[in-house]
Formats: sequence, C-alpha cells, structure tokens
Amino acid sequence: MFSKYKPTWMVDAIYKITPNQLKKLGINAVLTDLDNTLIAWDNPDGTEELLTWILEMKNAGIPVVVVSNNKSSRIKRAVEKFELDYVSRALKPSTRGFKEAQKKLNMKPEELVMVGDQIMTDIRGANAAGIRNILVRPIVDTDGWNTRINRFFERKIMKHLAKKHPDMLWKGGLE
Repeated sequence: MFSKYKPTWMVDAIYKITPNQLKKLGINAVLTDLDNTLIAWDNPDGTEELLTWILEMKNAGIPVVVVSNNKSSRIKRAVEKFELDYVSRALKPSTRGFKEAQKKLNMKPEELVMVGDQIMTDIRGANAAGIRNILVRPIVDTDGWNTRINRFFERKIMKHLAKKHPDMLWKGGLE
C-alpha cells in the first residue's frame, strides 16, 4: 500500500546531485519541485549554491524544469533569474504536471528524474508517472501552512517504509 510513496533514492540536498551521477543512470533531464527543494519556501531569491548547481546542469546539457503546484506568478518570480522552464499548477500527486514537463522536454519517463522534498506529492506523483525520483531533505525546517498537514502523514508513512525497506537511507549523492 505504501510502495507508491517509496522514493527511488534519498539524497541530503538537490545540490549534491551531479551531472555525472545522472548521466551514469541514463538521466537526461531533471524535474524539480520548487519550495524547500530548490529554494526555501520563504526565500524566493535562492542562493549562490543553487545558481552554481543550475549552471553545472546547463553546462552538462541537462535541462532543469520546475514542476510545482504553485501558481505561475509565484514560480516565475522565483525562477526567471535562473532561466528555468516550469509547469505551474501541476496538481501533484496527479500525473498531469509530470506529463506536461515530459512533453516540453520531448523525453521518455526513463530519461527523467523528479527531485522533491515531499513524498505525498513529489514522490507519489513521480511514481505514478513512471519517473524515477529523489527525495531530498527540506531546505528549511518550516513549511507553509498547506504543507504542514502533509508532513504529519509523511512522518507516519516514512516510519512504515523504513521498517520495510532498511536500505532507505539518506545519502550524499546518487553513488
């Protein structure tokens, strides 16, 4: 029952995922959540670390597309300086936003990876869309009001998954 919430990988932060790691796994593009994955939910300006990571991906020819449940104006303000494409109102965990991003990239699900900090939306949705995924720790320990409810249920699901899958451990990268 909880297998639809199981991440493919668990990595401490999106910034620890490298182009070489992705290429070894046949991954040609990154789909990513916005809040608490790329940027802190309460700081839409991002960090130097984020800019460096995005440049590494661009230089390696790996496009990054934000797939977020946020409205377009919120995402645009956060990502336009990084020149990232995005899908707004993705309705995660439905597959709608994932399919829209896949179509924009003209790639197959096996060429993509979804990175997110929530198993109830990002991981469950990616699994439903047949896309490998990476659960990352949230950038900050606080969340917007709408995410706090999910976090309560996520703790219970993660506890169950950890018992069933002792290999589910946080790592410093995909290797």
